[in-house]
Amino acid sequence: MSTADRRPMTLPEKILTHSAVGLKKPYIEPGQMICVKAQWTLACEITWKSMDKTYQDMGRPRIWRNDRFWLAIDHTVDPRVNHLPKQQMMIKASTDFAKEADLTNFQPPNTTILHTEFYRQRAQPGQVVVGADSHSCSTGGLGAFAIGLGAADVVMPLVTGETWIQVPETVKIEFVNAPSFGLGGKDVMLYTLGQLKCNTVAIGRCVEWTGNIAPLSCDARFAIANMTAEFGGIVGVFPADERTQAYIANRESHNQDALYFRADPDAKYAEVFQIDLANLTPQVALFPSPDNVQPVAKVAGTALSGCFIGACTTAEEDLILGALVLEQCLASGMKPVSHGQRRVTPGSQIIIDHLRSIGLIDVYERAGFTVGAPGCSFCLGIAADVAKDGEVWLSSQNRNYRNRMGKGSIAHLASAVTVAASSFSMTITDPTPFLAKIDQVRFKSYLPKTQPLPPIVPAEPKPELPTVSTESSTTSPVDLSGLPTVLSGRAQVFGDNIDTDAILPGEYLCENDMDALGKVAFLHTNPDFREKVKQGQTIVVAGHGFGCGSSREQAVTALKGAGVDAVIAKSFGYIFSRNVQNFALVGIQVTDEAFYAAVAPNTPIRIEMKGRTIHVGDKVFRFNMSLFEERLLAGGGIMPLYRKFGNRLFRVAVEPSDDDGACGSSSSDCNSSTKAIDVSW
Repeated sequence: MSTADRRPMTLPEKILTHSAVGLKKPYIEPGQMICVKAQWTLACEITWKSMDKTYQDMGRPRIWRNDRFWLAIDHTVDPRVNHLPKQQMMIKASTDFAKEADLTNFQPPNTTILHTEFYRQRAQPGQVVVGADSHSCSTGGLGAFAIGLGAADVVMPLVTGETWIQVPETVKIEFVNAPSFGLGGKDVMLYTLGQLKCNTVAIGRCVEWTGNIAPLSCDARFAIANMTAEFGGIVGVFPADERTQAYIANRESHNQDALYFRADPDAKYAEVFQIDLANLTPQVALFPSPDNVQPVAKVAGTALSGCFIGACTTAEEDLILGALVLEQCLASGMKPVSHGQRRVTPGSQIIIDHLRSIGLIDVYERAGFTVGAPGCSFCLGIAADVAKDGEVWLSSQNRNYRNRMGKGSIAHLASAVTVAASSFSMTITDPTPFLAKIDQVRFKSYLPKTQPLPPIVPAEPKPELPTVSTESSTTSPVDLSGLPTVLSGRAQVFGDNIDTDAILPGEYLCENDMDALGKVAFLHTNPDFREKVKQGQTIVVAGHGFGCGSSREQAVTALKGAGVDAVIAKSFGYIFSRNVQNFALVGIQVTDEAFYAAVAPNTPIRIEMKGRTIHVGDKVFRFNMSLFEERLLAGGGIMPLYRKFGNRLFRVAVEPSDDDGACGSSSSDCNSSTKAIDVSW
């Protein structure tokens, strides 16, 4: 279908259109609420623990497809601790479900990090992938619409095969020129974050990575798509090309369903940015944010307590290059200093076996590294590897938030080659001189071989039209009488980029009881938070990016358990905003700076839900709320609506009614003043 017959679309929009059901027209546009088919769901043992609670509440129905759920035990496990009660509980819960559902894609403990082998063995271009982990966006490196969501959110497509999306805007990032040898996806992404910052141009949007992508390997694209989560994007999608085609052609299976969508030349983007890779140098993100980026050369000599190469961001190609840098350092006579820790944790056992077969595990060990079993390791700091209070680490992971690697620890981020070069002196060291000495022919010999393939045939979306009624209902299918009318409380004020690690520390991810979670909300970063809530400060007021970071839905249930009535912010992390809806916590986006100027800690706030107004003293601020969110709030969250509508849940929830205006909100919102504050969910 030509663009003469439809609206021109971006790459993410085309993928969503193809998997959408019940569209009135063969295209979609930003702001539209749609129901989409999910080709895959993903989870790890931590998120399965939460998912299993929801699944039990649903009555343990038959899942949609037992061959399309990738379940990997990776976050809490390590051979040194797998005998402990917490690990045994987690392993048993996932293993029992794998047997119950006869899963064909179950990954036992320390087999692979969740995203690593899924990307390498299963994901295909053009698919919709829904994962209960914020870095599920990694699969966008192969041209999939891969989105991380909360645990309860992922149970729904696991059972129904469908989910909902409010079509986001798309921001286009165009790469120009090419990076030097040895500078891969991690350095590209850190440089991009340094230029454009976290939770700014990408927040609440899809990111289309395009331009001169031919020099970027599929492993490099994996790292860039992976850290789209830190960028603030909902998904990060590369157009699948000949590199992608060759990558999946090396598989024994799961290479026949690829759809090579292309953005229309006249597609409309929210914003377009160029990133010039010609002068890229090794980068480092300094504690405590992934966008606090400097060239390595500017911070060389910074003292370290430890060096870690691993986590899902670090692909096989990165591990090979890291080893080759270590080899050059050893060949030049360098010896690792006696102090400091060195740890490498490859992403899968398959990768470990390959590195061992080509002699690179031996190189890591000769350079003083211990080799860990595949898992999240120091990146999450809740298994066997936990950084100590006051330790300073250089890591190839993707996040360096406060307490991320362990309570009181300090983390800087860099590529595997920079970490490798820094490990000898335990000071940040520029790897450039060592990269220049690597035999590039030898390096390429370690990578998968490619063979000639037929030309790629670009695909066009073919959505199901229609599978739900094309007429609007005269009444809402959900009883809206359950909506709260008035919420009153006093403000607790926070700044920008309050991440879910800060709201709910990682060591409590195994807990699902709401009251228990409420007792540890903001435990490390704002320990008097719960007492303030008890004293009446029940309305959280925050800046941009509230709830960014991890997909942990416990961040929302912890707030509810603590007694929070509502969260008002300039913008929300996308996954957090969906979790707010799923658990029926009121979340309101207000961009009017006058509101924030009027609110100080302990300021009384009154929220009138029916009138869509927020009252601060004699000042009144308006907000919008979508019909979809009205339905979730009135129904008590996602579970009560599932009980009522079953597998039709999302088809019903996104169905418009006569009072649903073009803006996707109730009619009262559409008729409101043009000064009304927009809400993007």
